Amino acid sequence: MTHMDEAEIIRRIGELRQEHRDLDAAIDALAFSSSTDHMQVARLKKRKLRLKDEVAALEDMLIPDIIA
Repeated sequence: MTHMDEAEIIRRIGELRQEHRDLDAAIDALAFSSSTDHMQVARLKKRKLRLKDEVAALEDMLIPDIIA
């Protein structure tokens, strides 16, 4: 990942969280449809997990390292 300033990190976290919510809605819609595509649901869930991991990594970048 390239070096990002704090404002860019915060903006990116917001974008990723929005995409995560959108994926939640898409997964719910597919789960309740009559012709559920299980492979598509699995792909969306994997993408959602990757987004969660990316958000966590970016949030870690916002926490300053403390040398104990």
